[in-house]
Amino acid sequence: MTFAWYGHLKYRDTPLALAILVSWGIAFFEYCFLVPANRFGSYQFSTTQLKTIQEIITLVVFCFFSYFYFDEGVKTNQIIGFIFIVLAAYFIFKA
Repeated sequence: MTFAWYGHLKYRDTPLALAILVSWGIAFFEYCFLVPANRFGSYQFSTTQLKTIQEIITLVVFCFFSYFYFDEGVKTNQIIGFIFIVLAAYFIFKA
């Protein structure tokens, strides 16, 4: 979803309608994987845990995406924020 949501920002001269259509196309294929993953994962995890897993994966992917695709560095305050999110995940999974 990261590429569908943010990839078009590198091509701001592209018409908005085209950017929307391409993003929907990318998102469709990602949902084809996400929906079954959540269905199968729901046998092992609660919905809160599934959402937490998804958010952490999204943040990790976004860090790599912004670094390699947009050439943006990750700042210290962002790393600290991510650490707090991982700590939150720890408490969510702690039974």
